Amino acid sequence: MTTAVLLSIDNGIARITLNRPERLNAFNDEMAEGWAAAAEAAAQSDEVRAIIIDAAGRAFCAGGDVQAMAQMDERADMIRELAHRINVGILALTESAKPVVAAAHGTTAGGGLGILLSSDYAVIGESSRVGSVYGGVGLTPDLSVSAQLAAAVGERRALQLLLQERLLPADEAVEWGLAAEKVADDQVGARAEEIAAFWAQNAHAYGEAKRLIRSRSERTFREQLAEEASTIATASESAEGDKRIRAFASR
Repeated sequence: MTTAVLLSIDNGIARITLNRPERLNAFNDEMAEGWAAAAEAAAQSDEVRAIIIDAAGRAFCAGGDVQAMAQMDERADMIRELAHRINVGILALTESAKPVVAAAHGTTAGGGLGILLSSDYAVIGESSRVGSVYGGVGLTPDLSVSAQLAAAVGERRALQLLLQERLLPADEAVEWGLAAEKVADDQVGARAEEIAAFWAQNAHAYGEAKRLIRSRSERTFREQLAEEASTIATASESAEGDKRIRAFASR
């Protein structure tokens, strides 16, 4: 696996680290391949119960590597293929019944916003900034941003963010719903680890809750009610569910 994206698994928690700090973790071909491979491996591993996405250096992810794009001969074809490859990783995480937390320090912009939104819970630092900035380089939303941003903050706010070049400060990013919480800059990673460890202790319940929400658009309201009923019944007989039900009842 490439060193542009690192994958480690420890105590049931997978850590996917974006590792091009010299380019603010902007995606090039190597990083796209590494991201897709790491995300698929984490999502498919029976050992993994929760997933952390973090990044090396002073930014979470600046989206695509615009300097690399400027040197492309067949730019449209290469950017299309790059986006498709990164999307493999996004789909692996969003379709997985494993909860994902992002530790997003520093700046998150462009396609990096799609990576952030592919998590189920995002922690940012006090000095973090989150935004779009596609238009400034003449590009349009990719990496799930047009879909997941609108789902996260609503259509009007999604348009407000995409049609300007502003990077939201941490407080506003949390208020908008782009991140779940803000902590001190030096505590972003530790807080994400704490959340992942919490999920890992009860992975079936939290993973199935994620699946129900993430896949709800595939079902009618009536079908969603039936899916909920089936899922809670299965959860009640799982090892975790049985143990926790009995423990709660004996209080």
